[in-house]
Amino acid sequence: MVEHIVLLKFAQETTQAQKDELIRRTLELKQIIPGIVDIQQGMNFSTRSQGYEMGLTVRFEDRTSLENYGPHPAHQAIVSYLKEIGLEDSIIVDFELK
Repeated sequence: MVEHIVLLKFAQETTQAQKDELIRRTLELKQIIPGIVDIQQGMNFSTRSQGYEMGLTVRFEDRTSLENYGPHPAHQAIVSYLKEIGLEDSIIVDFELK
């Protein structure tokens, strides 16, 4: 299995409603994109966040599933929405589970 972790930082103009909508849309991907075992997303409450407001974890069956996720139209729609609502930065980590 593969774990995909994403941290997101937004513009000050990004509203909480837009962030909530992002979470709603993202969680739907489990029903749409093959190979997703689990998907979780939520607001970061850590005081050590360095400005990253949201975290996402996606567990995939294997590397092939992760590779297919990136270009999938449903995922690309999320990427477009992120740009639309003011994504400023992201950190992405992918690793295989032992």
